[in-house]
Amino acid sequence: MKHKTFFWFFLPTALAMLLFIALPLVSIVTQSLYTAHEQVFKTVENCGPFGCKQETTIDQEATAALRDEKPMGKWAGAQIYMDRGHLAVNEVRAAWRSSDSWGAFLSQVSNFPFYSALAFTLTFMFVVTPLCIILGFAIAVGVNSLHRHLKGLVIFFSLLPMIVTPLIGSLILFWMIDSRGILGSGIQWLFDDPNLSLKASTGLTWIMLMVYGVWHSAPFAFVVFYAGLQTLPQDTLESAQIDGATRWQQIRYVVIPHLMPLVTFVALIQMMDNFRVFEPIVGFNASAHATSLSWIIFNDLGGETRQLSAAAATSVLTVIGVAILLSPVLVRTWRDFNEKT
Repeated sequence: MKHKTFFWFFLPTALAMLLFIALPLVSIVTQSLYTAHEQVFKTVENCGPFGCKQETTIDQEATAALRDEKPMGKWAGAQIYMDRGHLAVNEVRAAWRSSDSWGAFLSQVSNFPFYSALAFTLTFMFVVTPLCIILGFAIAVGVNSLHRHLKGLVIFFSLLPMIVTPLIGSLILFWMIDSRGILGSGIQWLFDDPNLSLKASTGLTWIMLMVYGVWHSAPFAFVVFYAGLQTLPQDTLESAQIDGATRWQQIRYVVIPHLMPLVTFVALIQMMDNFRVFEPIVGFNASAHATSLSWIIFNDLGGETRQLSAAAATSVLTVIGVAILLSPVLVRTWRDFNEKT
């Protein structure tokens, strides 16, 4: 392809990446370096029949003038990243000095909101991602071996979790695990404990969020792997059958190597998607037991305070985290590509 042809072919994509990826990232990084202006107070003296008294009020005009003069806010630099709501550098250093074991140190660090959210986010991602890949692959292999008259019906039901809106799906499961729901009542009957509640335990809440994550994301892996199975070379598979390979050996030595590029692709997509887990926490109303980085951003942007700088700083840390997590897979993919070419 000629350079000029490639330029005009790639130009729309480059403009879209510039407008919707590069510029927002620059804006977020810039906003994270500024904090809101402090309100300007003034002291006025009010006199009445019973004497005079001084009152401190907000000087609206001076505050508005300050915001007009510096609309970005007050320069804070890396201060927001280091405060207690984010990396909590001073607090972590103090916890390290006062702790006599790793367990005690991690227990203290987990009380800080950023590290608590990071712990759940990483746990959710590293548990849900491989389970989605395994379950999606198992469903794809099972559906591919069905009779053609049954495949359409099974595929339809297999895709239902992906069709349902994430928030609606989490709400449905939330009602099911309620003490009056079918799952909640069943668990109470199974353990003969009428006071047992999945919502009251942090560990059980984490498990339910991960179960929902697998249920919702597995259909995507199933669709990708099922499409890959349609390109499986039948000659190689028939040769393995003639050589006496068992079903498991065919899957291990023929099917899985053929689908490995798709496994990498699904892993990348699922890792990025699971790292920004948000809807299940809102749908399950589980913020008392589990918070994620995306939930912290949403919480900072809500309410009357609208802590834009704090939300921007968390966003930047989230982007950095995603880049660190994906870099080994991207480097490996790049090396494999160079070896083939």
